[in-house]
Amino acid sequence: MKNAFLLVLGLFLVEGVAFGQHRHLSIDTMVVTQHSTTIRGQKVDYTATIGMQPVWDEMGDPIATLHYTYYTRNGVTDRGQRPLLISFNGGPGSGSVWMHVAYTGPQVLNIDEEGYPVQPYGTHENPYSVLDIADIVYVNPVNTGYSRTIPMSGKEIKREQFFGVNADINYLSEWLTTFVTRKERWRSPKYIIGESYGGTRVAGLALALQEKQWMYLNGVIMVSPADYQASASDSPVSSAVNFPYFTAAAWYHKQLSPQLQQQDLLDILPASEDFAINTLMPALARGGFLPQEEKEVIATKMAEYSGISAKVILQHNLDVPTQYFWKELLRDDSGHTIGRLDSRYLGLDRREAGERPDYSAELTSWLHSFTPAINYYLREELGFKTDLKYNMFGPVRPWDFQKNNVRDDLRKAMAENPYLNVMFQSGYYDGATTYFKAKYMMWQLDPSGKLQDRLSFQGYRSGHMMYLRLEDLQAANEHLRTFILDSMPKGEAAKY
Repeated sequence: MKNAFLLVLGLFLVEGVAFGQHRHLSIDTMVVTQHSTTIRGQKVDYTATIGMQPVWDEMGDPIATLHYTYYTRNGVTDRGQRPLLISFNGGPGSGSVWMHVAYTGPQVLNIDEEGYPVQPYGTHENPYSVLDIADIVYVNPVNTGYSRTIPMSGKEIKREQFFGVNADINYLSEWLTTFVTRKERWRSPKYIIGESYGGTRVAGLALALQEKQWMYLNGVIMVSPADYQASASDSPVSSAVNFPYFTAAAWYHKQLSPQLQQQDLLDILPASEDFAINTLMPALARGGFLPQEEKEVIATKMAEYSGISAKVILQHNLDVPTQYFWKELLRDDSGHTIGRLDSRYLGLDRREAGERPDYSAELTSWLHSFTPAINYYLREELGFKTDLKYNMFGPVRPWDFQKNNVRDDLRKAMAENPYLNVMFQSGYYDGATTYFKAKYMMWQLDPSGKLQDRLSFQGYRSGHMMYLRLEDLQAANEHLRTFILDSMPKGEAAKY
Protein backbone atom coordinates (compact mmCIF):
# COMPACT_ATOMS: atom_id res chain seq x y z
CA MET A 1 0.00 0.00 0.00
CA LYS A 2 1.36 3.42 -0.96
CA ASN A 3 0.55 7.06 -0.24
CA ALA A 4 1.33 9.95 -2.59
CA PHE A 5 5.00 10.82 -2.92
CA LEU A 6 6.62 14.04 -1.76
CA LEU A 7 9.61 15.66 -3.48
CA VAL A 8 12.11 17.13 -1.04
CA LEU A 9 15.53 18.80 -1.22
CA GLY A 10 16.64 20.57 -4.37
CA LEU A 11 17.07 19.37 -7.91
CA PHE A 12 20.39 20.25 -9.47
CA LEU A 13 20.26 19.47 -13.16
CA VAL A 14 23.17 19.14 -15.51
CA GLU A 15 23.08 18.21 -19.15
CA GLY A 16 25.20 15.20 -19.92
CA VAL A 17 25.68 12.56 -22.55
CA ALA A 18 24.80 9.00 -21.59
CA PHE A 19 25.27 6.28 -24.15
CA GLY A 20 24.84 8.67 -27.05
CA GLN A 21 21.67 10.37 -25.79
CA HIS A 22 21.11 13.55 -23.79
CA ARG A 23 19.63 12.97 -20.37
CA HIS A 24 18.95 15.06 -17.27
CA LEU A 25 20.92 14.00 -14.22
CA SER A 26 19.56 14.82 -10.74
CA ILE A 27 22.58 15.34 -8.52
CA ASP A 28 21.00 15.73 -5.07
CA THR A 29 17.32 14.95 -4.66
CA MET A 30 14.86 12.72 -2.81
CA VAL A 31 11.37 11.32 -3.31
CA VAL A 32 9.57 10.07 -0.19
CA THR A 33 6.59 7.70 -0.11
CA GLN A 34 4.63 6.01 2.68
CA HIS A 35 3.82 2.30 2.62
CA SER A 36 2.49 -0.60 4.65
CA THR A 37 3.21 -4.32 4.45
CA THR A 38 2.98 -7.53 6.48
CA ILE A 39 6.17 -9.24 7.67
CA ARG A 40 6.06 -12.49 9.63
CA GLY A 41 2.35 -11.97 10.15
CA GLN A 42 2.62 -8.44 11.60
CA LYS A 43 1.76 -5.13 9.97
CA VAL A 44 4.77 -2.90 9.30
CA ASP A 45 4.35 0.74 8.23
CA TYR A 46 7.42 2.20 6.59
CA THR A 47 8.84 5.14 4.68
CA ALA A 48 10.69 4.71 1.37
CA THR A 49 13.18 7.41 0.43
CA ILE A 50 14.69 7.13 -3.03
CA GLY A 51 17.16 9.68 -4.30
CA MET A 52 20.57 10.82 -5.44
CA GLN A 53 23.45 11.91 -3.22
CA PRO A 54 26.70 13.37 -4.62
CA VAL A 55 30.28 12.18 -4.38
CA TRP A 56 32.58 15.19 -3.92
CA ASP A 57 36.25 15.64 -4.69
CA GLU A 58 38.78 17.21 -2.33
CA MET A 59 37.76 20.68 -3.57
CA GLY A 60 34.09 20.08 -2.74
CA ASP A 61 32.99 19.76 -6.36
CA PRO A 62 30.59 16.93 -7.31
CA ILE A 63 32.28 14.25 -9.41
CA ALA A 64 29.48 11.68 -9.32
CA THR A 65 26.04 11.13 -7.86
CA LEU A 66 24.84 7.85 -6.39
CA HIS A 67 21.34 6.46 -6.53
CA TYR A 68 20.02 4.89 -3.32
CA THR A 69 16.78 3.57 -1.85
CA TYR A 70 16.33 3.86 1.92
CA TYR A 71 13.61 2.14 3.97
CA THR A 72 12.80 3.09 7.55
CA ARG A 73 10.14 1.56 9.76
CA ASN A 74 7.62 4.07 11.08
CA GLY A 75 6.78 4.48 14.76
CA VAL A 76 10.32 3.89 16.04
CA THR A 77 10.85 6.03 19.15
CA ASP A 78 14.65 5.72 19.32
CA ARG A 79 16.29 5.37 15.91
CA GLY A 80 19.67 5.09 17.63
CA GLN A 81 18.70 1.65 18.94
CA ARG A 82 17.55 0.38 15.55
CA PRO A 83 20.03 -1.40 13.25
CA LEU A 84 20.90 0.03 9.84
CA LEU A 85 21.62 -2.51 7.08
CA ILE A 86 23.70 -1.13 4.17
CA SER A 87 23.33 -3.27 1.03
CA PHE A 88 25.60 -3.61 -2.01
CA ASN A 89 25.58 -5.96 -4.97
CA GLY A 90 28.61 -6.83 -7.01
CA GLY A 91 29.80 -7.30 -10.56
CA PRO A 92 31.75 -5.07 -10.36
CA GLY A 93 29.28 -2.96 -12.30
CA SER A 94 26.06 -4.51 -11.01
CA GLY A 95 23.16 -2.47 -9.64
CA SER A 96 21.65 -3.06 -6.20
CA VAL A 97 18.50 -4.45 -7.82
CA TRP A 98 19.16 -8.11 -6.98
CA MET A 99 19.00 -8.12 -3.19
CA HIS A 100 16.69 -5.09 -3.23
CA VAL A 101 13.71 -6.71 -4.97
CA ALA A 102 14.47 -10.37 -4.34
CA TYR A 103 15.99 -10.80 -0.85
CA THR A 104 15.76 -8.31 2.01
CA GLY A 105 13.49 -5.54 0.69
CA PRO A 106 9.78 -5.09 1.47
CA GLN A 107 8.83 -6.05 -2.11
CA VAL A 108 10.08 -9.02 -4.13
CA LEU A 109 9.66 -9.71 -7.83
CA ASN A 110 7.09 -12.06 -9.33
CA ILE A 111 8.74 -15.45 -9.85
CA ASP A 112 7.76 -19.04 -9.14
CA GLU A 113 8.87 -20.94 -6.03
CA GLU A 114 12.14 -22.01 -7.67
CA GLY A 115 13.00 -18.54 -9.01
CA TYR A 116 11.89 -18.74 -12.65
CA PRO A 117 10.17 -15.77 -14.37
CA VAL A 118 6.40 -15.50 -14.45
CA GLN A 119 4.16 -12.91 -16.07
CA PRO A 120 2.78 -10.41 -15.45
CA TYR A 121 6.10 -8.90 -14.39
CA GLY A 122 6.22 -6.84 -11.23
CA THR A 123 6.57 -7.18 -7.47
CA HIS A 124 4.58 -8.25 -4.44
CA GLU A 125 4.99 -8.08 -0.66
CA ASN A 126 7.96 -9.87 0.90
CA PRO A 127 6.67 -11.51 4.08
CA TYR A 128 10.23 -12.43 5.14
CA SER A 129 11.97 -9.04 4.77
CA VAL A 130 14.22 -7.97 7.65
CA LEU A 131 12.67 -4.50 7.56
CA ASP A 132 10.76 -5.46 10.70
CA ILE A 133 14.01 -5.40 12.73
CA ALA A 134 16.35 -3.15 10.69
CA ASP A 135 16.22 -0.12 8.41
CA ILE A 136 17.83 -0.79 5.00
CA VAL A 137 19.62 1.31 2.38
CA TYR A 138 20.43 -0.08 -1.08
CA VAL A 139 23.38 1.69 -2.70
CA ASN A 140 24.28 1.78 -6.39
CA PRO A 141 27.98 2.50 -7.01
CA VAL A 142 29.01 4.70 -9.95
CA ASN A 143 27.49 3.71 -13.31
CA THR A 144 25.08 1.18 -11.75
CA GLY A 145 21.37 1.79 -11.33
CA TYR A 146 20.87 5.52 -11.94
CA SER A 147 24.28 6.44 -10.49
CA ARG A 148 26.55 8.34 -12.85
CA THR A 149 29.83 10.23 -13.03
CA ILE A 150 29.83 14.01 -13.52
CA PRO A 151 30.19 14.71 -16.38
CA MET A 152 28.48 11.56 -17.58
CA SER A 153 31.01 10.90 -20.33
CA GLY A 154 34.09 12.39 -21.91
CA LYS A 155 37.78 12.87 -21.25
CA GLU A 156 37.10 14.79 -18.03
CA ILE A 157 36.20 11.60 -16.18
CA LYS A 158 39.01 10.25 -14.04
CA ARG A 159 38.17 6.56 -14.13
CA GLU A 160 40.82 5.74 -11.57
CA GLN A 161 38.73 7.56 -8.95
CA PHE A 162 35.96 4.96 -9.18
CA PHE A 163 36.76 1.76 -11.04
CA GLY A 164 39.09 -0.38 -8.96
CA VAL A 165 39.11 -2.37 -5.73
CA ASN A 166 40.60 0.39 -3.59
CA ALA A 167 39.11 3.38 -5.45
CA ASP A 168 35.65 1.86 -5.03
CA ILE A 169 36.18 1.39 -1.29
CA ASN A 170 37.61 4.88 -0.81
CA TYR A 171 34.81 6.92 -2.40
CA LEU A 172 32.04 4.69 -1.04
CA SER A 173 33.33 5.04 2.53
CA GLU A 174 33.18 8.83 2.13
CA TRP A 175 29.71 8.64 0.59
CA LEU A 176 28.41 6.43 3.41
CA THR A 177 29.71 8.86 6.01
CA THR A 178 27.71 11.64 4.39
CA PHE A 179 24.64 9.43 4.19
CA VAL A 180 24.83 8.36 7.84
CA THR A 181 25.32 12.00 8.88
CA ARG A 182 22.41 13.27 6.79
CA LYS A 183 20.08 10.56 8.06
CA GLU A 184 21.27 10.99 11.67
CA ARG A 185 22.25 7.32 12.08
CA TRP A 186 25.58 7.64 13.87
CA ARG A 187 24.25 5.98 17.04
CA SER A 188 22.62 3.07 15.21
CA PRO A 189 24.23 -0.41 15.13
CA LYS A 190 25.43 -0.79 11.55
CA TYR A 191 25.59 -3.83 9.29
CA ILE A 192 26.92 -4.02 5.75
CA ILE A 193 25.94 -6.76 3.30
CA GLY A 194 27.55 -7.48 -0.05
CA GLU A 195 26.82 -10.07 -2.73
CA SER A 196 29.42 -11.55 -5.11
CA TYR A 197 31.95 -8.76 -5.86
CA GLY A 198 30.01 -6.94 -3.14
CA GLY A 199 31.75 -9.34 -0.76
CA THR A 200 35.10 -7.89 -1.84
CA ARG A 201 33.62 -4.40 -1.49
CA VAL A 202 32.21 -4.80 2.04
CA ALA A 203 35.28 -6.64 3.32
CA GLY A 204 37.40 -3.62 2.37
CA LEU A 205 34.77 -1.12 3.53
CA ALA A 206 34.74 -2.62 7.01
CA LEU A 207 38.32 -1.45 7.61
CA ALA A 208 38.07 1.77 5.57
CA LEU A 209 35.02 2.88 7.54
CA GLN A 210 36.83 2.21 10.82
CA GLU A 211 40.25 3.64 10.02
CA LYS A 212 39.35 6.52 7.67
CA GLN A 213 35.82 7.47 8.76
CA TRP A 214 35.89 6.29 12.42
CA MET A 215 32.65 4.41 11.82
CA TYR A 216 32.54 1.01 13.52
CA LEU A 217 30.27 -1.79 12.33
CA ASN A 218 28.50 -4.56 14.20
CA GLY A 219 28.35 -7.01 11.34
CA VAL A 220 29.43 -7.88 7.81
CA ILE A 221 27.39 -10.32 5.71
CA MET A 222 29.08 -11.96 2.72
CA VAL A 223 26.50 -13.30 0.25
CA SER A 224 28.09 -15.66 -2.30
CA PRO A 225 31.34 -13.68 -1.96
CA ALA A 226 33.87 -13.45 -4.77
CA ASP A 227 37.29 -14.27 -3.31
CA TYR A 228 39.74 -13.18 -5.98
CA GLN A 229 42.73 -14.27 -3.92
CA ALA A 230 41.57 -17.89 -4.05
CA SER A 231 40.55 -17.60 -7.71
CA ALA A 232 43.96 -16.23 -8.65
CA SER A 233 45.79 -19.07 -6.89
CA ASP A 234 47.43 -21.94 -8.72
CA SER A 235 45.16 -24.86 -9.60
CA PRO A 236 45.93 -26.90 -6.45
CA VAL A 237 43.90 -24.35 -4.50
CA SER A 238 41.45 -22.87 -7.01
CA SER A 239 40.44 -26.18 -8.61
CA ALA A 240 40.32 -28.17 -5.40
CA VAL A 241 38.09 -25.75 -3.53
CA ASN A 242 35.67 -25.69 -6.49
CA PHE A 243 35.34 -29.47 -6.67
CA PRO A 244 32.59 -30.00 -4.03
CA TYR A 245 30.38 -27.75 -6.14
CA PHE A 246 30.72 -30.36 -8.93
CA THR A 247 29.31 -32.92 -6.50
CA ALA A 248 26.38 -30.69 -5.56
CA ALA A 249 25.45 -29.88 -9.18
CA ALA A 250 25.80 -33.52 -10.27
CA TRP A 251 23.60 -34.64 -7.36
CA TYR A 252 20.93 -32.09 -8.28
CA HIS A 253 20.84 -33.35 -11.89
CA LYS A 254 20.91 -37.02 -10.77
CA GLN A 255 24.24 -37.78 -12.44
CA LEU A 256 25.92 -39.54 -9.51
CA SER A 257 25.98 -43.27 -8.85
CA PRO A 258 22.83 -44.78 -7.29
CA GLN A 259 24.73 -45.29 -4.03
CA LEU A 260 25.45 -41.56 -3.75
CA GLN A 261 22.29 -40.35 -5.44
CA GLN A 262 20.03 -42.00 -2.88
CA GLN A 263 21.71 -40.06 -0.06
CA ASP A 264 20.84 -36.49 0.87
CA LEU A 265 23.04 -33.73 -0.53
CA LEU A 266 24.29 -32.70 2.90
CA ASP A 267 25.28 -36.30 3.63
CA ILE A 268 27.61 -36.58 0.64
CA LEU A 269 29.17 -33.11 0.56
CA PRO A 270 31.44 -33.64 3.62
CA ALA A 271 33.13 -36.59 1.88
CA SER A 272 33.62 -34.55 -1.29
CA GLU A 273 35.05 -31.66 0.74
CA ASP A 274 37.44 -34.01 2.53
CA PHE A 275 38.55 -35.50 -0.78
CA ALA A 276 39.09 -32.03 -2.27
CA ILE A 277 41.29 -30.81 0.59
CA ASN A 278 43.16 -33.95 1.56
CA THR A 279 43.52 -35.82 -1.75
CA LEU A 280 42.87 -33.63 -4.79
CA MET A 281 44.75 -30.54 -3.60
CA PRO A 282 47.99 -32.43 -2.81
CA ALA A 283 47.69 -34.37 -6.08
CA LEU A 284 47.36 -31.19 -8.13
CA ALA A 285 50.30 -29.73 -6.22
CA ARG A 286 52.50 -32.52 -7.59
CA GLY A 287 51.55 -31.63 -11.17
CA GLY A 288 53.17 -33.71 -13.89
CA PHE A 289 55.26 -35.60 -11.32
CA LEU A 290 52.23 -37.37 -9.89
CA PRO A 291 52.61 -41.09 -10.79
CA GLN A 292 50.19 -42.24 -13.48
CA GLU A 293 48.72 -44.96 -11.26
CA GLU A 294 47.86 -42.41 -8.57
CA LYS A 295 46.46 -40.05 -11.17
CA GLU A 296 44.10 -42.74 -12.46
CA VAL A 297 42.90 -43.63 -8.96
CA ILE A 298 42.17 -39.97 -8.21
CA ALA A 299 40.43 -39.49 -11.56
CA THR A 300 38.16 -42.44 -10.78
CA LYS A 301 37.25 -40.91 -7.43
CA MET A 302 36.66 -37.51 -9.06
CA ALA A 303 34.35 -39.16 -11.58
CA GLU A 304 32.41 -40.77 -8.75
CA TYR A 305 31.86 -37.39 -7.07
CA SER A 306 31.36 -35.25 -10.19
CA GLY A 307 29.21 -37.22 -12.63
CA ILE A 308 31.67 -36.80 -15.52
CA SER A 309 33.93 -39.53 -16.85
CA ALA A 310 37.39 -40.39 -15.56
CA LYS A 311 38.61 -40.25 -19.17
CA VAL A 312 37.60 -36.60 -19.52
CA ILE A 313 39.13 -35.81 -16.13
CA LEU A 314 42.43 -37.42 -17.12
CA GLN A 315 42.38 -35.50 -20.40
CA HIS A 316 42.32 -32.33 -18.24
CA ASN A 317 45.14 -33.60 -15.99
CA LEU A 318 42.68 -33.65 -13.05
CA ASP A 319 42.12 -29.89 -13.44
CA VAL A 320 38.64 -29.61 -14.94
CA PRO A 321 37.56 -25.98 -15.60
CA THR A 322 34.15 -25.09 -14.24
CA GLN A 323 33.05 -23.79 -17.67
CA TYR A 324 33.82 -27.19 -19.17
CA PHE A 325 31.84 -28.90 -16.41
CA TRP A 326 28.77 -26.74 -17.24
CA LYS A 327 28.97 -28.04 -20.82
CA GLU A 328 29.94 -31.64 -20.04
CA LEU A 329 27.72 -32.78 -17.16
CA LEU A 330 24.56 -33.38 -19.25
CA ARG A 331 26.21 -33.67 -22.68
CA ASP A 332 25.48 -37.41 -23.03
CA ASP A 333 22.16 -37.22 -21.17
CA SER A 334 19.76 -34.47 -22.24
CA GLY A 335 22.39 -32.41 -24.06
CA HIS A 336 21.59 -29.32 -21.98
CA THR A 337 24.17 -27.03 -20.47
CA ILE A 338 23.85 -25.99 -16.84
CA GLY A 339 23.95 -22.47 -15.41
CA ARG A 340 27.08 -20.75 -14.15
CA LEU A 341 25.68 -18.77 -11.22
CA ASP A 342 22.95 -21.31 -10.51
CA SER A 343 23.42 -24.77 -11.97
CA ARG A 344 19.78 -25.73 -11.51
CA TYR A 345 19.08 -23.76 -14.70
CA LEU A 346 19.35 -25.44 -18.11
CA GLY A 347 20.50 -23.98 -21.42
CA LEU A 348 20.37 -25.03 -25.07
CA ASP A 349 23.47 -24.52 -27.20
CA ARG A 350 23.83 -24.45 -30.98
CA ARG A 351 25.76 -27.72 -30.77
CA GLU A 352 26.41 -30.21 -27.98
CA ALA A 353 30.11 -30.29 -28.81
CA GLY A 354 32.40 -27.65 -27.35
CA GLU A 355 34.18 -26.59 -24.18
CA ARG A 356 31.84 -23.97 -22.74
CA PRO A 357 28.17 -22.96 -22.91
CA ASP A 358 27.03 -20.42 -25.48
CA TYR A 359 25.34 -18.29 -22.79
CA SER A 360 24.55 -18.15 -19.08
CA ALA A 361 21.17 -19.84 -18.76
CA GLU A 362 20.51 -18.50 -15.28
CA LEU A 363 21.44 -14.88 -15.98
CA THR A 364 19.20 -14.59 -19.01
CA SER A 365 16.35 -15.97 -16.91
CA TRP A 366 17.01 -13.49 -14.11
CA LEU A 367 17.22 -10.49 -16.42
CA HIS A 368 13.92 -11.65 -17.88
CA SER A 369 12.16 -10.96 -14.57
CA PHE A 370 14.36 -8.44 -12.73
CA THR A 371 14.62 -5.76 -15.42
CA PRO A 372 10.92 -5.02 -15.88
CA ALA A 373 10.32 -5.40 -12.14
CA ILE A 374 12.88 -2.80 -11.01
CA ASN A 375 11.89 -0.30 -13.70
CA TYR A 376 8.23 -0.65 -12.77
CA TYR A 377 8.85 -0.59 -9.02
CA LEU A 378 11.09 2.48 -8.81
CA ARG A 379 8.90 4.58 -11.11
CA GLU A 380 5.36 3.45 -10.34
CA GLU A 381 5.56 2.32 -6.73
CA LEU A 382 8.27 4.62 -5.34
CA GLY A 383 7.56 7.55 -7.69
CA PHE A 384 11.11 8.20 -8.89
CA LYS A 385 10.83 9.55 -12.43
CA THR A 386 13.91 9.88 -14.62
CA ASP A 387 14.86 9.38 -18.26
CA LEU A 388 18.14 7.73 -17.26
CA LYS A 389 18.40 4.05 -18.02
CA TYR A 390 18.57 1.81 -14.97
CA ASN A 391 21.89 0.01 -15.41
CA MET A 392 21.49 -3.61 -14.39
CA PHE A 393 25.15 -3.81 -15.42
CA GLY A 394 27.03 -0.58 -16.02
CA PRO A 395 30.24 0.39 -17.88
CA VAL A 396 32.97 0.09 -15.23
CA ARG A 397 35.64 -1.89 -17.07
CA PRO A 398 38.56 -2.03 -17.01
CA TRP A 399 38.52 -2.61 -13.26
CA ASP A 400 41.77 -2.27 -11.29
CA PHE A 401 42.23 -5.41 -9.17
CA GLN A 402 45.73 -4.48 -8.00
CA LYS A 403 46.58 -4.38 -4.30
CA ASN A 404 43.54 -6.41 -3.33
CA ASN A 405 44.06 -6.94 0.40
CA VAL A 406 40.42 -7.00 1.47
CA ARG A 407 40.61 -10.42 3.12
CA ASP A 408 43.21 -9.17 5.56
CA ASP A 409 41.42 -5.81 5.81
CA LEU A 410 38.38 -7.64 7.16
CA ARG A 411 40.51 -9.63 9.59
CA LYS A 412 42.11 -6.43 10.85
CA ALA A 413 38.72 -4.75 11.18
CA MET A 414 37.51 -7.67 13.31
CA ALA A 415 40.65 -7.54 15.42
CA GLU A 416 40.25 -3.79 16.00
CA ASN A 417 36.54 -4.06 16.76
CA PRO A 418 35.38 -6.73 19.25
CA TYR A 419 31.77 -6.00 18.26
CA LEU A 420 32.30 -7.00 14.62
CA ASN A 421 30.82 -10.35 13.51
CA VAL A 422 30.88 -11.88 10.01
CA MET A 423 28.45 -14.29 8.36
CA PHE A 424 28.83 -16.06 5.00
CA GLN A 425 25.80 -17.16 2.96
CA SER A 426 26.26 -19.39 -0.10
CA GLY A 427 24.24 -21.61 -2.42
CA TYR A 428 25.50 -25.13 -3.07
CA TYR A 429 24.68 -24.88 -6.80
CA ASP A 430 26.63 -21.66 -7.42
CA GLY A 431 29.33 -22.48 -9.98
CA ALA A 432 30.90 -19.00 -10.06
CA THR A 433 31.59 -18.15 -6.42
CA THR A 434 31.34 -21.67 -5.10
CA TYR A 435 30.17 -22.43 -1.58
CA PHE A 436 33.36 -24.28 -0.62
CA LYS A 437 35.46 -21.37 -1.84
CA ALA A 438 33.46 -19.19 0.56
CA LYS A 439 34.24 -21.64 3.35
CA TYR A 440 37.90 -21.55 2.33
CA MET A 441 37.84 -17.74 2.44
CA MET A 442 36.37 -17.91 5.93
CA TRP A 443 39.05 -20.35 7.07
CA GLN A 444 41.84 -18.20 5.60
CA LEU A 445 40.41 -14.96 7.00
CA ASP A 446 41.96 -15.54 10.41
CA PRO A 447 45.04 -17.80 10.42
CA SER A 448 45.30 -17.47 14.21
CA GLY A 449 41.90 -19.05 14.81
CA LYS A 450 41.17 -16.50 17.53
CA LEU A 451 38.18 -14.98 15.71
CA GLN A 452 36.34 -18.26 15.07
CA ASP A 453 33.51 -17.49 17.47
CA ARG A 454 32.60 -14.40 15.39
CA LEU A 455 32.61 -16.18 12.00
CA SER A 456 29.73 -18.29 10.70
CA PHE A 457 28.59 -20.00 7.48
CA GLN A 458 25.14 -20.81 6.11
CA GLY A 459 24.52 -22.95 3.02
CA TYR A 460 21.39 -23.22 0.85
CA ARG A 461 19.99 -25.63 -1.77
CA SER A 462 20.07 -23.06 -4.55
CA GLY A 463 22.62 -20.93 -6.39
CA HIS A 464 24.38 -17.57 -6.30
CA MET A 465 21.17 -15.73 -5.43
CA MET A 466 19.91 -18.34 -3.02
CA TYR A 467 16.95 -16.17 -2.07
CA LEU A 468 15.25 -16.72 -5.44
CA ARG A 469 14.10 -20.11 -4.21
CA LEU A 470 11.14 -19.45 -1.91
CA GLU A 471 12.26 -21.87 0.80
CA ASP A 472 15.67 -20.23 0.91
CA LEU A 473 14.22 -16.71 0.79
CA GLN A 474 12.62 -17.47 4.13
CA ALA A 475 15.62 -19.32 5.56
CA ALA A 476 18.23 -16.75 4.45
CA ASN A 477 16.23 -13.84 5.88
CA GLU A 478 15.78 -15.73 9.15
CA HIS A 479 19.53 -16.37 9.32
CA LEU A 480 20.16 -12.68 8.63
CA ARG A 481 17.56 -11.62 11.21
CA THR A 482 19.11 -13.90 13.84
CA PHE A 483 22.63 -12.72 12.99
CA ILE A 484 21.66 -9.06 13.42
CA LEU A 485 19.77 -9.58 16.67
CA ASP A 486 22.45 -11.84 18.18
CA SER A 487 25.29 -9.45 17.31
CA MET A 488 23.67 -6.41 18.88
CA PRO A 489 25.98 -5.41 21.78
CA LYS A 490 23.23 -5.39 24.45
CA GLY A 491 25.22 -3.06 26.69
CA GLU A 492 28.45 -5.07 26.79
CA ALA A 493 31.71 -3.14 26.54
CA ALA A 494 33.77 -3.58 23.36
CA LYS A 495 36.85 -5.23 24.85
CA TYR A 496 38.77 -8.51 24.87
